[in-house]
Amino acid sequence: MSESPDRTPLPRSFFDRPVLEVAPDLLGRTLVRTTDEGRLELRLTEVEAYAGAIDPGSHAFRGRTARNAVMFGPPGHAYVYFTYGMWHCLNLVCGPEGEASGVLLRAGEILHGAALARPRRRSARKDAELAKGPARLATALDVPGSLDGTDVCAGPDAPLAVLTGTPPARSRIRTGPRTGVGGDGAAHPWRFWIAEDPTVSPYRPHTPRKRRLDPTKTEA
Repeated sequence: MSESPDRTPLPRSFFDRPVLEVAPDLLGRTLVRTTDEGRLELRLTEVEAYAGAIDPGSHAFRGRTARNAVMFGPPGHAYVYFTYGMWHCLNLVCGPEGEASGVLLRAGEILHGAALARPRRRSARKDAELAKGPARLATALDVPGSLDGTDVCAGPDAPLAVLTGTPPARSRIRTGPRTGVGGDGAAHPWRFWIAEDPTVSPYRPHTPRKRRLDPTKTEA
């Protein structure tokens, strides 16, 4: 028996496009995480695009490093990074190899495997909050740093995969500034989400960190 259309894995050609085409097209797709404990499936409801060398908000803006090397590789791979010394975040690399663009997966609705996610997200008051934010999404799905570089086009039984799912009507897609991005990249309307979906995270503008003053010193 053949797979239903919405269960078909997305091909690498889907990711081998400009990031501003891929990002909104990921909404409604099904992200599959296969673990030793079982399988989780999540409907993507919020994403952000990061455009490499032309985007001051991107990790790849200043060139290749050990941390962002996966972004410079072929499309259709996971870029997992550690942030604030506590959390991982999950991105999908897209665009031609070498251009280092990617899509941050910000939020989604867990369709299958919520029982596996709840123990990892004990602070969530309801299931709509299990993956409401990029760090929460990665935590709920148990996405460790070891998945950095995973090929999401390797098949539905790979550690990470993306299925066709059910994209929303274009009229339901909204766009605006990215959360927490400051500087020259702050105004880019490269955050995309499904309107009125309860799993979408709240927008928060960039807040510059205040320099801590040493009380033992005085200004000259």
